[in-house]
Amino acid sequence: MTGLAAEGAAPVLPGFPRPRARPRELGLLVAVLAALAIGSLSLGLLRTGRLEPADPLGLVLYAAGLLVAHVVLVVSGRRLDEVLLPAAAFLGGIGLLVMERLPQDLVVQEIGPLTLGLGDLQLLWLGVALAVATAIAVALRSDRWLRPYKYTWAAGGLALLALTFVFGSEVNGSRLTLQVGPFSGQPSEFLKVILVVFFAAYLAENRVLLADARVRLVGPITVPPLTYLAPIVAMLALALGIVVVQRDLGAALLFYAVFLGLLFLATGRLTDVVLGLLLFAAGFALLALIFPHVQQRIAVWLDPWADPLGDGYQLIQALHAFARGGLVGTGLGAGLPEIGGRLPIPAVHTDFPLAAIGEELGMTGVVAVLAAYLVIVGRGLRIAAAARDDFRALLAAGLALVVGVQAVIIAGGNLKLIPLTGITLPFVSYGGSSLLANAIVVGTLMALSDRGAAPPALPRPPRLARLRGSPRGPS
Repeated sequence: MTGLAAEGAAPVLPGFPRPRARPRELGLLVAVLAALAIGSLSLGLLRTGRLEPADPLGLVLYAAGLLVAHVVLVVSGRRLDEVLLPAAAFLGGIGLLVMERLPQDLVVQEIGPLTLGLGDLQLLWLGVALAVATAIAVALRSDRWLRPYKYTWAAGGLALLALTFVFGSEVNGSRLTLQVGPFSGQPSEFLKVILVVFFAAYLAENRVLLADARVRLVGPITVPPLTYLAPIVAMLALALGIVVVQRDLGAALLFYAVFLGLLFLATGRLTDVVLGLLLFAAGFALLALIFPHVQQRIAVWLDPWADPLGDGYQLIQALHAFARGGLVGTGLGAGLPEIGGRLPIPAVHTDFPLAAIGEELGMTGVVAVLAAYLVIVGRGLRIAAAARDDFRALLAAGLALVVGVQAVIIAGGNLKLIPLTGITLPFVSYGGSSLLANAIVVGTLMALSDRGAAPPALPRPPRLARLRGSPRGPS
């Protein structure tokens, strides 16, 4: 029976994996698509007065992309997490509905003979992101090309960010975007993934030394020796320095928060986190004294009504949007009343999509979106807990923290809980680089979740032996 599975199973060709059903993932994807179909019907009803999808072709194409991704994962035969893809698909679908609902001339791009508006571009990048996440989930089977080259990856990412500072274009006072032909993107989105790889590799190699070889700082407070901590602190300081000079404070906050989280997971020392937070507070106060744009962000956060038609305009309109939405929202397509013939929140597709969701889907929609991020973080930490070595555990935890911390930062800024930093809402905000970077995160997490080959099924005994071993019935 060489090359055959157990009795009654289909033959498996040598070298080819056996397809593995993913019923939980399929069921969740069906639920996601049903919810998105209801949302599209609601939007279409408000637009035309007829019960029809707002963009039937876009909905069909997105459903087809998710189905293809699911089939590829089934055929690959890998025992991967079955919740991550549906959670990311839900967030991506919500983002697609928001972009289809907004005026399409907010972003217009020509690709060859095609002229694509905001919704079409978001759908295009969602399709590319799905392909990237699926390819990484299936193809990434070893970390040998990640761990040994941690310094090379980090140096490459920082060089790309430095190129943006020299050759990038300035938008709203920040030099964040690098243009390559017809495409543009923000390298800081990819740097967050690269730095997580570097942090995870370095901390995994030096975890014991950082936890046990301590130097007394003040009284009972101890810190790791500078010789062990210097490389990772230097790399972090370089990344933070570049993004601060570029005025990308959101990325700086994200990098630092993820670094502190991974340091705590590696050493288990809460003292290091507290000291890190104190250093952050001192550094932020220093930046506020030196850089006028930091002072401006703080002033707008503390009192946006001081300049309601200028710097505080968008934040005030976002708060009004949340207030209009209430608990269940105004309905898709029924919010965002125009002021003077234009949208009240000009950056609603990038910095404030949560405000649009809060107005049209209410606090219920906002909680559903935040719960999806919590699912991704929870699955990532679960993958980290089940990892077979320190590097994989820290890598999975770091990638999960990237998504969670980024969502918390932008949600807090939209709700005026913290100063607005201008980073994107993962999978929801418009932007190809953001979607691709977060697709890499989800694809890598799925690859790390692989539980290996399933134990072989016990062969079924021959039918005659089963009959002989069965108990006799009553005579």
